[in-house]
Amino acid sequence: METLTNLECFVRSAEHGSFSEAARRLSLTPAAVSRNVAMLERNLGVRLFMRSTRSLALTEAGETFRLAIGDKLEGLQSAIAGITTDGGEPAGTLKVSMAPTFGLAYLMPLLPGFMARYPRIKPEWHFENRPVDLIAEGYDAAIGGGFELSPRIVARTLGPAHLIAVASPAYMKGRTPPRDPAGLHDLDGIVMRSLSTGRIGHRTMRDAGGREMLAALEANIVVNEPGAMREVALLGLGVAILAVPDALSALEDGRLVRLVPRWYADVGAISLYYASRTLLPAKTRVFIDWVGDAFKTQRLAERFAGSLG
Repeated sequence: METLTNLECFVRSAEHGSFSEAARRLSLTPAAVSRNVAMLERNLGVRLFMRSTRSLALTEAGETFRLAIGDKLEGLQSAIAGITTDGGEPAGTLKVSMAPTFGLAYLMPLLPGFMARYPRIKPEWHFENRPVDLIAEGYDAAIGGGFELSPRIVARTLGPAHLIAVASPAYMKGRTPPRDPAGLHDLDGIVMRSLSTGRIGHRTMRDAGGREMLAALEANIVVNEPGAMREVALLGLGVAILAVPDALSALEDGRLVRLVPRWYADVGAISLYYASRTLLPAKTRVFIDWVGDAFKTQRLAERFAGSLG
């Protein structure tokens, strides 16, 4: 195990050109990473890095060694992670990324049961509205949509990513509900500015018959987070186009109502992403199964389908 740790410190330092950055990725101190690399150099009898106060660069031997390792380190890590102690009990830190609103509403309630069943797994859950780089950022899994699928990433579909138009009953009191998405333009719009592009996006909605129509909401209130859109709608200040999971609880208890109920925007799928490995770490494998079972038991894929009206 010590040799594997030394190899991992070498590979991560080579990838990022920094002991400090490698230490951050590995949850170690820079001094520990430096010691592990130095130990590997002593064992091999060659210098792998040229060090200075400002830079860290591979020597010719270091580059040759890095290329020889290739992606074999990941396979070794997976094999070791898959063979756990204490009778095969999954263990280790489970680093997962998920959208805040979705994660708090649907993943957080699963946590007590999951921890009771797998007490040696330590959840490290990040709530963030961005597609993360699973490999480079050291995530075991991510839940969301819109991730780029490299050959090393697998996406397991959990349910549809449908958007619907909603408003509070108080806001709609005395107003005539629109007949189609074009009519949403006449109401006060609650919209979101994209964190990546800085633009306000407009959605094209469709109905069960395949017709499509632009829903161009007026930008009366602008926020930069889906959960904030829902809260503004709950305050009775206008109409928002939200992902069904973000609006579902408020729709079910009557705090929000759905407008143009035969129409929805399809933006793909809600998926569970993880690294493509021959041997998944046991901690990741049981998490994937736990989430998948919860979606089936709670019929979440069906409940998230805006196409059902």
